[in-house]
Amino acid sequence: MSEITTDTPVTPPGPEAPADGPNYLSHKQIMVVMGGLMAGMLLAALDQSIVGTALPTIVSQLGGIDKLSWVVTAYLLTSTAATPLWGKISDLYGRRSIFQAAIVIFLIGSALAGLSQNMGELIGFRAIQGIGGGGLMSLAFAIIGDVIPPRERGRYQGLMGAVFGLSSVAGPLLGGWFTDSIGWRWIFYINLPVGIGALVVCSFALKLPVNRREHSIDYLGSTLIVTAVTSLLLYLNWAGTSYGWMSWQGLALCLGSVLLTVLFVLVEQRAKEPILPMRLFRNPVFRTGNGFGFFAGFAMFGGIIYLPVYLQAVQGMSATKSGLGMLPAVAGIMATAITSGRIMAKTGKYKIYPIVGALVIIGSLFLLSTLGNTTPYWQVALFAFGFGAGLGLTMQTLVTAIQNSVDFRDMGVATASATFFRQIGASIGTAIFGTVLTSRLSHYLKQEFAHSPKGAGALKGMDTNNVQAIKALPAPIKTHVTSAFAHAIGDLFLVGVPFIVIALGFALVLKEIPLKSLGGPAPDAPPAH
Repeated sequence: MSEITTDTPVTPPGPEAPADGPNYLSHKQIMVVMGGLMAGMLLAALDQSIVGTALPTIVSQLGGIDKLSWVVTAYLLTSTAATPLWGKISDLYGRRSIFQAAIVIFLIGSALAGLSQNMGELIGFRAIQGIGGGGLMSLAFAIIGDVIPPRERGRYQGLMGAVFGLSSVAGPLLGGWFTDSIGWRWIFYINLPVGIGALVVCSFALKLPVNRREHSIDYLGSTLIVTAVTSLLLYLNWAGTSYGWMSWQGLALCLGSVLLTVLFVLVEQRAKEPILPMRLFRNPVFRTGNGFGFFAGFAMFGGIIYLPVYLQAVQGMSATKSGLGMLPAVAGIMATAITSGRIMAKTGKYKIYPIVGALVIIGSLFLLSTLGNTTPYWQVALFAFGFGAGLGLTMQTLVTAIQNSVDFRDMGVATASATFFRQIGASIGTAIFGTVLTSRLSHYLKQEFAHSPKGAGALKGMDTNNVQAIKALPAPIKTHVTSAFAHAIGDLFLVGVPFIVIALGFALVLKEIPLKSLGGPAPDAPPAH
């Protein structure tokens, strides 16, 4: 990381910096600020991977296995719904104090979650965590937009990629270690020292101008977007489990989400200070970039979630080892994020990276779909590296492009929108992938045992949702089960391909605006509306 250098002159911070424009920092100042921002981002990125490992133990101690999914769903609901609100509020009241508020709320939720005595309390406190978590990632990227010129942002992409990589590996490792040694409550308590460190760094090192302008809070718009997103996510999480996809309860939630979204758009067109200004959608980079993020989110997060499932269920790895098994994907993310970032800084161009990244992801998904129960790990690692390389070319590039295309006053809401649309896509994709895995696994299990002496009777009483139970199966049956799992997960990866193809279409029509160096208007930048 010490290799990151920049000779590009920057606007010196100070009282003379305009309040309505960026306040770019020197390289030394940026590196200090990045420490606090990366700690905040790590809190959010680490959460899902570290909690998932401990869930079986949590349920065994607190009871309520029927509420298991809500430990994850509660966080997802509040974090996704709150993301655009954090972005807009930070545009109005200043980035530093709002980012600190998000950290504090996340830490309060973490401490309370660690003290939970039953599943109801844990779910409620996870919802509080999610409110704070919704601001951590989007506000960190918005602050990066405040202090680093767009053209220089690529130089620091490796640091941001390292956060995601570290969380995907450290999450299962820490989750497994805490659960097996000092107790699952420490998966929440560990957030406290990291978050306090981030608060300290931000308090002393992060000096940003605050926009002081007349404003009014868009309470109606806020309510509509929260309820619209909540209805959609409830439908995705309940359909196929609590209710059928076409049940009246599910369809009511789906229809409600659509109607609330239409009302939200109508309200935002009239609001004095809208949560998500509709004028931003006239910006071709904003519109196309978020379209890419939405469809790419379908497949990206599905791959990240279900590749460890393959490593555990088919390759027989423990949760801890599967975390280490994801290292090639992390290496791919970091390698391409650092390389593309440095080239972006030199050329000021970005369009080629989401195009190449989408093509690499498509190829990697095809290769991942060929994995079987006898595939050697080196081959899995090679395909995972390719998948990670594709992600590294796209994840931060689109955020930089969107930030570069909007007025400084919209930096927060524009950055938050990139996170918001990607999370919505990921939520829909994860729900679809879960349904595909369940249906295809059932199909392949019946196919595998069709010629078994016991036939379909061999499937009775078999818990294919329990990885430990699969590992304990006798050799002949285990081979059939792992083969079915491998084929089902292969189909799942193929389902992600069409979504990335659509994302590729967005990348091909993405307008390229030369990246700004010092915060002045970029050549050919779209006018503010």
